[in-house]
Amino acid sequence: MLKGISIAIDGPAAAGKSTIAKRIAQKLRYTYIDTGAMYRALTHKAIKSGINMDSDHDLSDLLEGTEILLVPNNGSQAVWIDGVDCSNEIRSEEVTAAVSKVAAHTTVRKLMVDKQRELANESGVVMDGRDIGTAVLPDADLKIFMTASVEERAERRFQENEKRGIYTPLERLKEDIEKRDRADSEREVSPLKKADDAILVDTTSMTIDEVVDKVIELAEVRLER
Repeated sequence: MLKGISIAIDGPAAAGKSTIAKRIAQKLRYTYIDTGAMYRALTHKAIKSGINMDSDHDLSDLLEGTEILLVPNNGSQAVWIDGVDCSNEIRSEEVTAAVSKVAAHTTVRKLMVDKQRELANESGVVMDGRDIGTAVLPDADLKIFMTASVEERAERRFQENEKRGIYTPLERLKEDIEKRDRADSEREVSPLKKADDAILVDTTSMTIDEVVDKVIELAEVRLER
């Protein structure tokens, strides 16, 4: 087990960040923090509550009164909102379509980053998202920017949805991913971008195990410095 390493993994939608980060955390016995799931949790509650997605004020008020827990669950992670397991609900198409808008608000991001930093206040953390290496954990020991082709990411999302019993045409998924990329990269607050000191890992032609081994190797090198 590597001690005292914080690993930040950033990248666009469906690049494999969460899957890889979970595997790394399991292998190293680290704490895994899925920041994207936290924004999805807020988006899900906002939809259920009829909150205006364009209102930073209303969403921030909602977030301040919301308990979001990331709970280890059989090698994965369950997401609980106000005492209810909403792990499946936060992956719905409706949430996916709205989460970028919710995550773009200034006050929402500030409050969420504070929550994420609190969760990371222990050694041995793997955190993935869109702005971990640039905004949430700018002093992380190891920063990875993980990407893959749009076609590969759409195929992965298609397979994930099928396992959940959701069918979305592949072409529609490609369009959604390209739209999400633009929204994440062009937002004014903490846009998606590679940190200057992050290592680029293109997972298009790599297996999950290959990516996991690659990141762990990089972590071991950082520990030796």
